[in-house]
Amino acid sequence: MSFLVPQAYLKLMHFDLYLARGNFSALHDKVRRYPIGRKAASADAIGRICYAMDMACIWYWKEALCLQRSAATACLLKRYGIPAQLVIGAQQMPFKAHAWVEVEGRVVNDKPYMQEIYAVLDRC
Repeated sequence: MSFLVPQAYLKLMHFDLYLARGNFSALHDKVRRYPIGRKAASADAIGRICYAMDMACIWYWKEALCLQRSAATACLLKRYGIPAQLVIGAQQMPFKAHAWVEVEGRVVNDKPYMQEIYAVLDRC
């Protein structure tokens, strides 16, 4: 699991390209089909990967959107054998949409109460 921050940075760039082209369908498909690595993850892998993504977002050349950050995090977690899900939710009043990552039903890259604020529209 060495070089997590550069890997996270590259994932941010990768998903930034999908968003720049307005290709949400391809982004969604990429996350949904991303293979889960066969190697068993260490006990602290989720925390280390989420921390690396936070650091990559700090150094990223522009603000990373929640969808970009969460898609990148989900794929990085999957690469290391963690069955992560990108979750997309929305609230009606005022209308807001948000994306986060869950592992076994637990929010790992955002506030733990995201499921209470947003109605889940999709998981992949």
